[in-house]
Order: sequence, then C-alpha cells, then structure tokens
Amino acid sequence: MSAVIQSAPPRRERSFAIGWADAGPFIALAALLVIGFLINPDFLSATNLSNVITRSAFIAIIAVGATFVISSGGLDLSVGSMAAFITGVTIMFMNGMVPHLGTWSVPAGMAIALFAGIACGLLNGLIVTVGKIEPFIATLGTMGIFRALITYLSDGGTIPIDRSLREVYRPVYFGTVTGIPIPILISLAVAAIGSFILYKTKYGRKCAAVGANADVARYSGISIIKTRTIAYLIQGACVAIAAICYVPRLGAATPTTGVLWELQVITAVVIGGTALRGGKGHIWGTVAGAVILELIANLMVLSDFVSEYLVAAVQGVIIIIAMLIQRFSK
Repeated sequence: MSAVIQSAPPRRERSFAIGWADAGPFIALAALLVIGFLINPDFLSATNLSNVITRSAFIAIIAVGATFVISSGGLDLSVGSMAAFITGVTIMFMNGMVPHLGTWSVPAGMAIALFAGIACGLLNGLIVTVGKIEPFIATLGTMGIFRALITYLSDGGTIPIDRSLREVYRPVYFGTVTGIPIPILISLAVAAIGSFILYKTKYGRKCAAVGANADVARYSGISIIKTRTIAYLIQGACVAIAAICYVPRLGAATPTTGVLWELQVITAVVIGGTALRGGKGHIWGTVAGAVILELIANLMVLSDFVSEYLVAAVQGVIIIIAMLIQRFSK
C-alpha cells in the first residue's frame, strides 16, 4: 500500500509537466502579443491582427498536414513547390474551362486542385514507403520536380487567372463571414478535422505509434506503408486547400510561389510541440506556431529592431532553438 501511495506523486508531476509543455506555444503566443503591443500599440489593432492571421492561414493549413507526416516519422520538403505546382495547374484548368463552364470553372478548378494535391501526396508517400527512400531525399527530389514543372508551365513567367473569374473567386481570400476572413475559417475547420482524426480515431493512434517506434508498431499488426502513405495523402490535400485559398490573393501562379514555405511549415510544427523524430503531434499547437511566425514577421515590419529582409533568417534561428529545446527537454 505504501509503495502505491509513494508512486502517485511522480505520476501527478509528470502529468502537470506535460500540460505545461502542451501549453508552451500558446504561452509564447500570448507573450509575443504583449511584447508587440509594448513595441507598437498598433500591433494589437483588430485590422492588423486580422491581416496577420489571414496571411498565416496558408502555412497553418499546410502545417496541419505536416503534423501527420512528421508525427508518423516522415518529412515533406516539397510542400512549397507542390503548392506552386497545384496553383498553376488549377489556374490553367479554370482558364481553359471558361468557354465551356463559365464561372462554374471555379468550383471545378477547386476539385482539380484537390485531386492534384492528393496525387502529389500519394506520389511522395509511395516513394517513401514502397520505394523505401528516406523522406528527406525523396521529398527533396519531388521538390525539384514540382518547382521545375511550374516553371515549365509558366515558361518562367506568370500564369494569371482569367479576368472573368477574378470577381467570382475573390471572396475565397478577401471575403468574410460575420466579420471573420474566410481563410481563417477554413484553417480552423482544417485544424478541427485534423485534430479529430489525430486524437479521436484509430488512424491517429496508429500514426503516433508508427512514428514512436515503427518496429513495435509492425509487430502490433499496424501497416507502416498504409499509415505513412495516408499521412502524405493528408499532407497533399492540405496543400491543395491552401493553394485554393491562395489563388485569389495574387491572382496568378509563378515559379517563386511558395518559396521557403517548407521552412515555415516545419518551423510551425516544431514550435507547436510536435516531435520532429515522430511519435507526438499537436494540431492546435501547430496552428499557434504558424500564427507566431507571421506575428514575428509583422513585428519586424512595424519595428526597426531587425530588417524585414531577415525574416527567413529569424525563422531559421527559431527552428534551431525549438529543436534544441526539444533535445534538452528529452
């Protein structure tokens, strides 16, 4: 009896520590908001925050998919190039369908974007699982393929959306529902669905088990190939959804679309508390991480402390610090 009583406090302490670890991204987000307000009171204006969170929606949506990939023990460096490729294919399809479908080419283009995203995700997944190539190498290769394809399709220039579709498509990015920008609502919906899948379904548990220890998961009867391939499928679908939201923002696709998005996505996932080695994922922490990155970039623009041209450098420093924290906390 005494042994049982003595063992209880350590378990309570561990649970308490895990709770604080999970809350870390949100504590950092709150601290950043306070610091930003002290530096520039306009930082917390409703207009500025709305713009910042809307811009972070693309990375947040893609990062939700990346949470599945990383928590299952994988990695995807191709998300930025994939987004550019999907954006280009979507615009080209919609432009080609205007004479036949009119404004209905917009929803048809969205369907094509989802199909293309899932196909790209399946390609990555099969190369990694069936081809048994390291995720870093496999997705580094597809990153080059997708970037080359969008450059070829655009002939090194831009692929603009047809003028007749701009006003129809515009609300997807610039529209609001009860005052909330549509990209924010879409990112919240994607995060909610992703959270349900990761935390409440058998697949979510399998995903974490495969990431934690693939050999043990295999001996338990879990299909490593199926689990990781589905994770890449989810990643592809999330990239497609982000691309759908991104099209009306600039109204065109270029070879530079999505450059360095993979850095931002991985950084958001790591900041959010997902273990880069796999086995642990936090969807809402990932979303908070994406917002943190955009807030930091916005703060750099509003202040004179660091040049806004060093945003990528700051993001690189953040991911290194986040990885060091994970390493030492382990």
